[in-house]
Parts: sequence; C-alpha cells; structure tokens
Amino acid sequence: MNPMKVLDVAVALTSVTKQYAHGVTALDDVTIGFAPGTFTAVMGPSGSGKSTMLQCAAGLDRPSAGQVVIDGRDLATLKDRELTLLRRDRIGFIFQSFNLLPSLTAEQNVGLPLRLAGRRPDRALIRQSLAAVGLAERGSHRPGELSGGQQQRVAIARALVTRPAVLFADEPTGALDANTSRQVLQLLRTLVDKHAQTIVMVTHDAVAASYADRVVFLADGRVYGELHDPSAELVATRMLQLEAASC
Repeated sequence: MNPMKVLDVAVALTSVTKQYAHGVTALDDVTIGFAPGTFTAVMGPSGSGKSTMLQCAAGLDRPSAGQVVIDGRDLATLKDRELTLLRRDRIGFIFQSFNLLPSLTAEQNVGLPLRLAGRRPDRALIRQSLAAVGLAERGSHRPGELSGGQQQRVAIARALVTRPAVLFADEPTGALDANTSRQVLQLLRTLVDKHAQTIVMVTHDAVAASYADRVVFLADGRVYGELHDPSAELVATRMLQLEAASC
C-alpha cells in the first residue's frame, strides 16, 4: 500500500504478519485498508486468521511484523498508555457476548467508557446514544430486563458514546435469533449510511455479510479476494469454495 494512501483510510494494515509459538502463522503478509464511512465484513474458514486480523487492526494485539495505522496514527510508535488511550477514545468494540454489567442500568452501561476515562458522563450524550439505537425509553432498565437484541443495542450505544473513528464488531449477531440479528444489522447499516461510521465486522454468516459494502475473505492467514455490494448467495458460494480449497 502506498504510504500516502494511509491518510485516506480509517484503518490500514501493511504487510502485517502475526506469528505465535511453535511456528504458527496466523497472519501472513496481509495488506488491506478500510475507508472511512464504509462497512466491511471479514470472513474465512475456521483458523483463517480473521479474529487475529481484527485484534491486530484494533490494537488489541501487536503484529510480529508490518504496520497498522488507525485514524492516522501508527500503532507501532505508541507506548502502552498511548495505545490504551487511542483504543479508549477512538475505537469502539462490539462483541457477541454483549459484555454489559448486570448491576448497571442501560444508561450507566453506556456511560461506563466515559467514567473509565475519568470524565463525568454527559447524560444528554448518553441518551442521544441510546436514542440512536432505538432505546430512548429503556435507559433505566438493567440488562436482565432487556431482550438479547436490546442488550446488543446497548452495547452498540456504549461503543458509540466516545464517537469512535472505527467500530470493530466480532460476531455481533452470533448470540441472536434471525429476526433480532436482522434488526441489529440494519442498525449497523444505518450507522454507516446516515452517520458515516466506519465498521469492520468479523462474521461467519453470509446473510450478515450481505449487509456490508464489501466482504474480505481470508484463508490460511492471507487475503483471498473480496466482493463488493455482496449478496448472501454470492458470499455463501465463495465461502464454500474457500472451505473446499482448505480441506
């Protein structure tokens, strides 16, 4: 990737390799960029390196080689505290398990990143974040009083409250039924279309991937092509081809 083009993307990985003990290579010379205001799904067979790529791209794990740039900042140049601050202030995370604190209300869960940053939570901002995910009237409810889809929406609102440059999602609909998954995916699509949010989502679901602008396929730690404006049928066909090739 031309270094000048790094300025035109929200996240850029250049020649990224990640090796673990015993010679296991999870990522092998991966170069890819994610443009601002776009929705990208990352797919691949089990063990393809998609979760490792997400962790390296989000600054949760450092690559063995190569460069990762988020919001114009080279992660390799950041000290641990600087990286922590970048993750806290400029990166949002959504996980399959929601990770909400059961003793806190929806508003308190959404405001938690602000409290951890030593900032007094702005109730208007918190309520705005909940309204953006369709939960304006649920702020006083605790997770146990909410459905799975509503809990995931609270988790999305929590990820959005710091106005992140990039939102990373790791199987965000994996614990939801089909109807609820569709609602969450439509919400993510809306965040991109109406608010120019950048989203990078790892998924194994072809239907989920079809909500993205682009699907990137990994196999054996390398990028094996991509689809633009994907349909679920095309994604499923490509996945079958990759899985057959990896057997």
